[in-house]
Amino acid sequence: MDPKTLRYTRDHEWVALVGSEATIGITEHAERALGDITYIELPKRGTRLVAGRSLGVVESVKAASDILAPVGGVVSEVNTALVKTPEVLNQDAYGAGWICKLTDVDAAQAHALMNSEQYAAFCQQEP
Repeated sequence: MDPKTLRYTRDHEWVALVGSEATIGITEHAERALGDITYIELPKRGTRLVAGRSLGVVESVKAASDILAPVGGVVSEVNTALVKTPEVLNQDAYGAGWICKLTDVDAAQAHALMNSEQYAAFCQQEP
C-alpha cells in the first residue's frame, strides 16, 4: 500500500478503500510506539465491524492496545500469517502487515478520515 493514498484515524489505524472494499492495518507510527509486537488477536471472518469499535488486540513488549475499526463493514479476510509472525507488523505495516479486509464498507466513512498530510501533521502535534 502507498501510505500517501491511505486514510488514517486518530488512533493510528489506516484504511485503503477500493470501491466498497477496505483493507485495514496499523500505522508505522503505532508500531514504533508499541515496540516489538509479540501477539495479535484478529477478528473472525463474517463479523460485522462498527467504526470506532475494537476489531482486535495487538500486544508488544511495552503494552497491549485495542485495534479500532476505522470504518464499518463485514470481515471478508484476515491476515492469519500475523498469528505466527506478528513481528511483520513492525517490519511492513503498510504491506504484509495488513490486518483484515472488509466488504460492504460505507465509502463516506473512509473519506471522512485524515489523508496522509493531515495524519502527518496530527502525529507531529502528539506528545
